[in-house]
Amino acid sequence: MEPKEKKGFFSGLLDKIAGVEPGEKPAEAQATATGPEYAEKPGFLDRLKSGLKKTKESLVGRIDTLVLGKKEIDADTLEELEDILITSDIGVKTTVELIRILEQRLGRNELKDGEALRAALKEEIFSRLNAHHSKLEMDGPKPYVMLVIGVNGVGKTTTIGKLASRYSGHGKKVLLAAADTFRAAAAEQLVAWGERAGVDVIRHKEGADPSAVVFDACKAAVARGVDILIVDTAGRLHTKVNLMEEMKKIRRVIDREIPGAPHETLLVVDAATGQNAISQARLFKEAAGVSGLALTKLDGTAKGGIVVAVSHEFALPVRFIGIGESIEDLRDFEPQEFTDALFQS
Repeated sequence: MEPKEKKGFFSGLLDKIAGVEPGEKPAEAQATATGPEYAEKPGFLDRLKSGLKKTKESLVGRIDTLVLGKKEIDADTLEELEDILITSDIGVKTTVELIRILEQRLGRNELKDGEALRAALKEEIFSRLNAHHSKLEMDGPKPYVMLVIGVNGVGKTTTIGKLASRYSGHGKKVLLAAADTFRAAAAEQLVAWGERAGVDVIRHKEGADPSAVVFDACKAAVARGVDILIVDTAGRLHTKVNLMEEMKKIRRVIDREIPGAPHETLLVVDAATGQNAISQARLFKEAAGVSGLALTKLDGTAKGGIVVAVSHEFALPVRFIGIGESIEDLRDFEPQEFTDALFQS
């Protein structure tokens, strides 16, 4: 049964649950703004630069203060640069590698001044983001199953809602599975997003077995000829072993019902958590077979350097970044655009 349009008070309540501000365009109307044609509209880079403003000030602003105007680059300059990178959440492992490469380039007399050092650093950061970059390919057998994981509070359910709006707006038949049965109002939040996106949600009562929800969702996806099934999961602390065992069980159920699925296991991480994102990525990758990343809330943090750290350290592609509250602010990640937005004036 297709969701009915809600009016009045209930519509406003749904908006609040979904985290949509009053007056924001419905997801159905906004979804068309997420297609390829939108990315080509003038001003997109400015929008991205605005979203990354705090990270740019914390990272590139301090780099510019250090290097611009310098007529000669020496070991002390690279040591100061190392401190900036580490404290900007580029991560120790990635920073050490970057500084080692820059030292080699300095030894070859390639870094003659501050401008050359800045350009070389931009080039090396882009190289590391691009090395693991790949876009989702959904052209295989249907239904395409996306398992979405992450700890509570990272914006996981909101990300799912925005993706549902995007794909539905592109003409795909989408189904959502509310397998986070432990968090109060998690299913209601997902249903609210489903209402806005015009997609159905498979749910059970609160406290039900998440694997049972997933089982029913897989059956429904196959029976209804769904293009994309997106599964929301519980997000209790990643240090809880039982949560990881639950993830493994869900994956087994999905693979049994739809062989080869899930086709994408998307880890959603709040960029504002900085280095904690690395520990989350490490544990989830080991337990849940993470294949891609979505980094949210980049517009509200100076810790955007974590995008470089988490992608490079775990050899994972960043699929999406969130640079604002509206639906079109969940963007496909493009390494060149991201690097340009950070380093351009």
